[in-house]
Amino acid sequence: MDIAGKVFIVTGGASGLGEGTARMLAAQGGKVVIADMQVEKGQAIAQEIGGAFVKCDVSQEADGQAVVAQAVSMGKLMGLVNCAGIAPAEKTVGKTGAHSLGVFNKTIMVNLVGSFNMIRLAADAMCKNAPEATGERGVMISTASVAAYDGQIGQAAYSASKGGVVGMTLPIARDLARSGIRNMTIAPGIFGTPMMFGMPKEVQDSLAASVPFPSRLGTPQDYAKLAQHIFENDMLNGEVIRLDGAIRLAPR
Repeated sequence: MDIAGKVFIVTGGASGLGEGTARMLAAQGGKVVIADMQVEKGQAIAQEIGGAFVKCDVSQEADGQAVVAQAVSMGKLMGLVNCAGIAPAEKTVGKTGAHSLGVFNKTIMVNLVGSFNMIRLAADAMCKNAPEATGERGVMISTASVAAYDGQIGQAAYSASKGGVVGMTLPIARDLARSGIRNMTIAPGIFGTPMMFGMPKEVQDSLAASVPFPSRLGTPQDYAKLAQHIFENDMLNGEVIRLDGAIRLAPR
């Protein structure tokens, strides 16, 4: 796929991995719709890159529909990157008792249901596209995590949500194959995002040092480079790519 001139939706595009991806797509000539709950920051970035902003709770059907409608109004919607997500930490049974069911439900709703909601709505619009020379009508990229495979203590909800994203990657790719729509997932390791920067500096340094090579935090630019390659390489479909410097998480 040639990114230039196409329209892309980036959820969670107001910060972190999503912001890095939105900036990459704009730099490559794409038109970007940033879908996020952070209104001021999202609007500012959209204005800076010549895109559009829509306030969006990805788990809500009406919000997702509004985002897709905005994207279609701007041209040929060819890409979706799901970066919106939350990462609570809570043990199954902790000092105050059982894990909050509300926290577990919200994590699944935002990270898993939200990703599927945006995929199904964007795919419905993409099915109506005239195919590219490759036969493609669109590409989906979702964000899982290495926690889907080796979740740490306190990550039951987060790991379950990201494991669901991993699990639906192949069946969605198979569902959409006849329409010429590819579906991929990236599973980042330890990345420098607002979630990470909220931790103490010594914790950040320790986590960075635990990455075999390169021994540093991943960056939004690292993620964006892989997203760009996925868009441009039409043999990538139905797969989850770990982007983690060979790290395997210890229990804590």
